[in-house]
Amino acid sequence: MTQKKNVCVLVADGSEEMEVVITVDVLRRAGIGVFLAGVGEETRMVTTSRGVRIAPDGAWDPAEMVRFDALVIPGGIGGTQAMREDESVKQAIREFLQAGKVVASLCAGPTVLHEAGVLAGKTYTSHPGSRDELPAGIWVDKAVVRDGNLLTSQAPGTAFAFALALIEMLESPEIAQKVAAGMLYQA
Repeated sequence: MTQKKNVCVLVADGSEEMEVVITVDVLRRAGIGVFLAGVGEETRMVTTSRGVRIAPDGAWDPAEMVRFDALVIPGGIGGTQAMREDESVKQAIREFLQAGKVVASLCAGPTVLHEAGVLAGKTYTSHPGSRDELPAGIWVDKAVVRDGNLLTSQAPGTAFAFALALIEMLESPEIAQKVAAGMLYQA
């Protein structure tokens, strides 16, 4: 029997709520363990970019990262700014990639990857509005882009495709297809 995969999804004040909630929901439908980690001073309740309040499962703790198979950085200007300023988040990104673990990011989230210095030599995407902030690597205009163990996506509208691609990486294409069919998702 294979061990259940575990994913840490970061959230902070100003994170893009659709990217957070859709990713968490779709991963959980696949039976993947998800821990929603609050980054910043207020981690009991986060106010997202459109004023939706989300209660993280707990506070961001870099010492706990060894138990996760993937790290997800959603977009949202305020949330990504908090993550860009947190050295432990950037260090965790580098450590995940060095260990061959998955790092996945949506929308403005790749700006955090850039600040962590991991985009050089990588092909990736982001929200087109963030493109000018991402001088390293090769930016492409596609909904979801995978380069090795790095997964990136463009915006809230691509969150379902992003989460399903993450399931493919962590589990299998068959499980991703089963989850997509259950949601009546059509690519």
